[in-house]
Amino acid sequence: MAGIVETESWASENFGTCELGDPRRTRRLMQVAQRILEHPAGSFPDQMPDWAELKAAYRLFDADEVTLSAVAMPHWQQTRNAAVGKTLVICDTTELNFGSDREGLGRTGNGAGRGFLLHNALMVDGKTRAISGVAGQAIHYRPKRKPAKQNSSQALKRGDRESQVWGQVIDEIGLPSESTQYVYVCDRGADNFEVFCHLLQNGGDWVVRAKKQKRNLLTTEGETVSLPDLLPRLSVMGTYELQLRSRPKQAARIAQIEVSSARVHMPVPHHKSPWVKSIDPEPIGMQLVRVREINAPTDVEPIEWLLWTSLPTDTFKQAWTVIEDYESRWLVEEYHKALKSGCRVKTRQLQTASRLEAMTGLMSVVAVQLLQLKTIAVVDPLRAARTMIPRLWLTMLKAARGGRVRRIHDMTVHDFYREVAKLGGFLGRSSDGEPGWITVWRGWEKLATLIHGAKIAQNLLSED
Repeated sequence: MAGIVETESWASENFGTCELGDPRRTRRLMQVAQRILEHPAGSFPDQMPDWAELKAAYRLFDADEVTLSAVAMPHWQQTRNAAVGKTLVICDTTELNFGSDREGLGRTGNGAGRGFLLHNALMVDGKTRAISGVAGQAIHYRPKRKPAKQNSSQALKRGDRESQVWGQVIDEIGLPSESTQYVYVCDRGADNFEVFCHLLQNGGDWVVRAKKQKRNLLTTEGETVSLPDLLPRLSVMGTYELQLRSRPKQAARIAQIEVSSARVHMPVPHHKSPWVKSIDPEPIGMQLVRVREINAPTDVEPIEWLLWTSLPTDTFKQAWTVIEDYESRWLVEEYHKALKSGCRVKTRQLQTASRLEAMTGLMSVVAVQLLQLKTIAVVDPLRAARTMIPRLWLTMLKAARGGRVRRIHDMTVHDFYREVAKLGGFLGRSSDGEPGWITVWRGWEKLATLIHGAKIAQNLLSED
């Protein structure tokens, strides 16, 4: 598992090979990226030390060659190249609403907002759940006016369907290496025959939550059966208990969950897009895993997941592995929080869609580093911090926190994470739980300022 690196090294690794039409732009991008990582939640004027650097940053985003893919492609490729063994590719779409209308933006929210949809594929180690990085992204613009209602056949002929971003990113990521297994983990938006075709063509396995409840399936005996009629026929494979946190109007509880599974084939739909017609597919074989809460309190909605998967589910242990893979989907939601809350991507005041796209590509890579910082304590909390965190960072954190911090030699990754949050105002009481995004960001920025000051002092001393 990779550790946190110095901001200069991080900027060079992620952006040093960007092809932006001029090597000076690449050097400027690395400098801007470093400034942003040191103060991720600040505005551009906050992040750039003077007016000259700020103007240079604006010129960078204004260049035609500086696009989302040009900025983020080296990071995407590094993430894919580093994948070994079972690798979860957790995909989801988030909406970036920039508020006011600016050149080239599309409709968001209820139609009043302006922005675009950003589809992300986050790679996660299948064993440790460590964040590897983003493997691919795609942007979709909704038309400013909602199109007239169309039937299924008409809608599938359109070349600008929102659902196409799933296939675009799957094709961008491509085939895994011989030593790697991609398992795509997706929510209901990917429950689409066309998406499953893209996955098959690119050698990917999948765990996808079902969206369409009223559909026909083919059993292994060739019988056509509706999904609602099939569910009562499934045999229970095993049960487990799930601890649920409290939510608005719902108290915390322990849910009793039963698991069942069946082998089915998803038939080729009657209405097909031109691309699906061109590949002339056969029905796709897969497993259906049902996760259902039993004996739920009368005042709550019972949990029920229906999961489509290409992975084996012949035993309860295999089905449990599929469920665990799907339960890791929250990591992409945390990534979106890092992008929106940590990097404050939606508050950026660039005035054209092309500039906002390029800025989003840069912030997307910054958000990975922030998410790694936040999740590192969950993945391997007892690991010695000195094996993953630069010595200067640990030294400055101990200096800032004084005698309240363990010796650097004894500090764990979990200690480091919580002490960074305490710099940002986290109290760390027994009833406080784990720190949230805001306190982590504040602590990160304070620590980055201390580190920057220490390096300046080191340089001055070396000159003397």
